[in-house]
Amino acid sequence: MKVRALWYTAGVLHLLDQRALPGRVRVLRLRTLRSTADAIRTMAVRGAPSIGAAAAYGMVLGKREGRYTPAQAARLLGATRPTAHDLFVGIEAVRKAWVAGDEVEEAADAYRSRIVEECHQIGTAGAPLFATTRRVLTHCNAGALATVEWGTALAPLRVARQRGARLFVWVDETRPLLQGSRLTAWELAREHIPHAVIADNAAGHYLATGQVDAVIVGADRIARNGDFANKIGTYSKAVVARENGVPFYVAAPWSTFDVRRPNGKTIPVEERDPLEVSEIAGHRLTPKGSPSRNPAFDITPARYVTAFVTPAGVVRPRALARLLARHSAAG
Repeated sequence: MKVRALWYTAGVLHLLDQRALPGRVRVLRLRTLRSTADAIRTMAVRGAPSIGAAAAYGMVLGKREGRYTPAQAARLLGATRPTAHDLFVGIEAVRKAWVAGDEVEEAADAYRSRIVEECHQIGTAGAPLFATTRRVLTHCNAGALATVEWGTALAPLRVARQRGARLFVWVDETRPLLQGSRLTAWELAREHIPHAVIADNAAGHYLATGQVDAVIVGADRIARNGDFANKIGTYSKAVVARENGVPFYVAAPWSTFDVRRPNGKTIPVEERDPLEVSEIAGHRLTPKGSPSRNPAFDITPARYVTAFVTPAGVVRPRALARLLARHSAAG
């Protein structure tokens, strides 16, 4: 069953509120730039490609309001989620049209369509990796919810399954906001893909005991050398996968690659509200006197990546810089 994370019609940005899933399907109808920024900041919409598309339409709404300059609108949206590179690519796509006097809705629509098509291409390019792979581990949510429609990490699995692959997916719960157990499991259940939700700390057990054949994740920002930022906990999965000889794949559209960042040390890491760690649904989990820390992402070095799944195909980390240079020259 098709999932759409967001769509825009007649001056209204519609978002599938990911905070309410899986218990309730709730659609937000946003008409202002500020409400869009709030939705991104509070993770009503999340996943780097979906964030980028939402920000593009947020710029459209800002122009419609007539209260902002292009620079003001871009700054407000750009302050919401600093790690996700797609956020800034989506903003810039519409800012340029706004400054040039071009149609901003067309610019946002084109950006959204490009993300959807690139994620479809990722699915096609990556599917052969999973033609005979039985058991796959994924972390966080990199399905349609995170990418407008197709997914990054889940796109190759969806296409492989359509081609007859017999897949089983281990779904990391992904603390503290449970994007795996709430969102990835919800998507897989809708598509009748066999899966099981596991505690984050159980992944090492399944990797070490030969019950995982491959790991695939999405990304929020990928540096020129292949170091990448993804949901906190990704780094440990990559290290344990390498220790146990399990291939580790990263799937992402072009908007996630940041060629200005030479390596992962230059990628900003967002730190979110500590209450996301110490509480769940308003219920306190920790003693009141115990502080919490909440980095939303970690940085995984390129040496732990077996290959990147891109719209142009599957590429090894050592060849990534050449691929990015060709893509930049072509576009």
